[in-house]
Parts: sequence; C-alpha cells; structure tokens
Amino acid sequence: MLNQLRLDHANMARMLHVLQLKHKTLASGERPDFQLMREVVDYILSYMDGFASPLEKICVERLQEQAPEHLPLMEQMASDYRKLKPRLSRLSDDIDMILMDNVLPMDRFAEALKAYLDAHRAYLRHEREGLFPLIDKHFSEEDMEELRQALPEGAEKELERLQQAYPELYAELRGAEVPSL
Repeated sequence: MLNQLRLDHANMARMLHVLQLKHKTLASGERPDFQLMREVVDYILSYMDGFASPLEKICVERLQEQAPEHLPLMEQMASDYRKLKPRLSRLSDDIDMILMDNVLPMDRFAEALKAYLDAHRAYLRHEREGLFPLIDKHFSEEDMEELRQALPEGAEKELERLQQAYPELYAELRGAEVPSL
C-alpha cells in the first residue's frame, strides 16, 4: 500500500513538473499550451477532491491513537494541503479566462503559478519526509487497507487518458525522472 502512495506521490511530482515547464515557457515570454495546463490542473483538482479528505481523516485518526506526539505535524500538513486547493482553483479560473481570450496580466498569472508550485512541492517534500515514515512505522495492515480504500478510483486511468489526449504530456511524463522536491 505504501508503494501505491509513493507511486501517486511520484505521479503528482511529475504533474507539477509539467506545470513547471509551462511556467518556464511563460517566463521566457512565450505562450505555453494553456489547454494542456487546463487538463493537468483539472487532474490535480480531481485528485485532491477524491483523495485528500479520506487520507487526511484516516491518518489523523490513526496517529492520534498511536503516535499523538506527531499530531502537530499531521495537523500542519492537513492545513497546508487545504490551502493548496484555493490557490489551484484560482489558477484554474485564470486559465479559463485565458482560454476564452480574456485579458489577464501574464506576470500576475506566472507569479501565482510559481507560488502554487512552490507550495505544492513543499507539501510533497513533507509528505515524503514526514508522513510516509510515520505510516510505515505506525499503521497496521487494517490501517493500510483503509488507506487503500481511500485511494481515488481511476486515478491511473485518468493519467492514461491525459497521456493519450496529450502526447506532449505523455512524452514528458514517460521520460521524466521524479523531480527532486
């Protein structure tokens, strides 16, 4: 189960890497593929909705019982994760505006994208360095089964759909190492 969580973590890091590449394109004064960005942002938002709440609930409950000394870390991580969604939702709205040919200051959009990427990467780093070792140490087989049930159904299929719809994304994900956070 922990391997699946690590795989999902790596896939999210790759998605963020795709957005980072689009940010670099934007920062160089060129127009990135906003439709591709739209799909990646939709995937991340969908993943957050289907995954964050159940995982957070299970982890906080188990760690409260088995390792209460780590509860502040879990609460901080949960708070950090909840702050990511409004940022990403604003970016999603901005991408919609851009795709509808509305005028939007690109420097403001680029700054918001960079801030989101930095915050989400920091969260993934805390997940890798803090959460995963705690899960490995404190969770029973029953806890791991609950986590397995909390994983979003179809996340891998959605990633495959994105890869088929966007060969550029597929090429970037296929060839990408898991970016260092």
